[in-house]
Amino acid sequence: MGRAFEKRKHKMFARFSKMARQFTRIGKEIAIAVKQGGPDPDNNPRLRMVMVNAKSLNMPKDRVDAAIKRASSKDTESYEEVVYEGYAPHGIAILVETATDNNTRTVANIRMYLSRANGALGKTGSLDFLFERKGIFKLKNTGVSVEDLELDLIDFGAEEVFEDEGDIFVYTSFQNFGVMNKALEEKKIEVISTELQRIPTNTVELTEDQQKEVEALIEKIEDDDDVQAVYHNMA
Repeated sequence: MGRAFEKRKHKMFARFSKMARQFTRIGKEIAIAVKQGGPDPDNNPRLRMVMVNAKSLNMPKDRVDAAIKRASSKDTESYEEVVYEGYAPHGIAILVETATDNNTRTVANIRMYLSRANGALGKTGSLDFLFERKGIFKLKNTGVSVEDLELDLIDFGAEEVFEDEGDIFVYTSFQNFGVMNKALEEKKIEVISTELQRIPTNTVELTEDQQKEVEALIEKIEDDDDVQAVYHNMA
């Protein structure tokens, strides 16, 4: 089997590890959604959205149901959503979204990752203005005209509608995210996945070696169990 097998095995374990982290993060999103709006997805729009995303990641239904049941228990841990802001090497701005049951541990970890990479943790609100929050909906392409769909959704906050690799994407502002989600549900348009992203208003060009340095830091932060997402303004 030799090196080829070892390489395939490494990729396989890396894929399984990534899948496990995704399931853990979805589980935390379920816990937060249930605590905020209850365990019934029919009456909890945020939980419905998380369940759609779980399906897009092929998370087994029994695991989703178990996560909802655990979150409904009074004894289950509560997660707090906290955003940390800081600088990576070479002046790259970084925003880290977390879901934590121990804020002291999480902030210590984020500070450590940044400082070891010659970065620094910033004050809350110091870098948020460098990013725009956008709602992104990935829709099943049923052959509908993208132009017609855009006209149909523009009154609900659609800023951009386009097709990419066979799927249709709809971008909205953060403020119109809930409005668009409700409109898609009422129009019975199948949503494959949804997310809120922080998109940089300007980006910074780096050399290839500098990019690798920043990417190594981002990967380290993303591996932390408390981290949900990492955003940056590197080109």
